[in-house]
This record gives sequence, structure tokens and C-alpha cells, in this order.
Amino acid sequence: MRAFVGVGANLGDRWAFLALAARALHATPGVAVVRGSRVWDSAPLGPPQPRYLNAVLELETTLPPRVLLAALQAVERLARRQRDVRWGARTLDLDLVLFGDRVVAERGLTVPHRGLAARRFALQPLAEVCGERVVPGTGRTVAQLLAEAPGWELREVGGYPA
Repeated sequence: MRAFVGVGANLGDRWAFLALAARALHATPGVAVVRGSRVWDSAPLGPPQPRYLNAVLELETTLPPRVLLAALQAVERLARRQRDVRWGARTLDLDLVLFGDRVVAERGLTVPHRGLAARRFALQPLAEVCGERVVPGTGRTVAQLLAEAPGWELREVGGYPA
């Protein structure tokens, strides 16, 4: 199953945390990292905090959504992520954005990711890796959602780190 994971970091060595995410997911049984988007610098959402680096990783996985989410959270813990403040600063944020063409609505897991259509910082890198993919439940492609998304300060800063 193709899954797409939003990757963000705004504390510490942001580039190193993005690289850590790809390496740790690659080492996860049942997960293969297919490719990463370019990396984008963006203003934060939420309380005052440092700017983010945002990207998307395309995965091929045999894991079901809940198990993949647990794997993502394990990688966040590896990066010493703290969950003190909602939408607060973090070393690493991994969001399961899309999981094939499935819609998942379970306690603690919503796919497609809630708020995706309004988050240009997530849609821009997602459009790079799967712009023509229809987002389940919307009837629109990622590229169409990006074209309709509210403005957001974004700046391309490089390729996904190895």
C-alpha cells in the first residue's frame, strides 16, 4: 500500500531530524521509503515558535494504518519529541497524510489527515510526489487542493536529506 507521511521539524538540527525520519522508517519492517519531496521552510502553525522544515515521504508498506501510526510515533520518540503544547515546537513531527485510497476515522487516527486541504505547507511537498492522486473523500486531486489552499509563506530550501 502507498502511504504518504508529512515530515516536519523546527527544533534542534532540523535537517538531521528529517534524515533520521527517513533512515528510521527505512529500517522499519514492512516499510520501504520510495522517495522524499523537496524540503520547504514555512512559518509555524500555532503558538510563537521557530520556523519549520516540511517535506513528505512516500512509503510502500504492508502495515495497516494503526500499526504504521505506531511506527511513526516510535520514530518521533527516537527524535526525543515532546508533546507538551498542542501545535507546539517539536524536534520531529510525522503525520500519516494519505494511506492508499482509504478513509480512516478512528479514535486518534484520521486519514486523510484532518486539515490537509487548508495546509499549504503539507500540500506543496505532497503535490511533488503525488499531485494527481485523488484525496479520498474530497473528489479532488492533491494539485487541485493545493491550487485552492489559503496562502502560506513557503520557501524551497533543498532536497530531502539522505
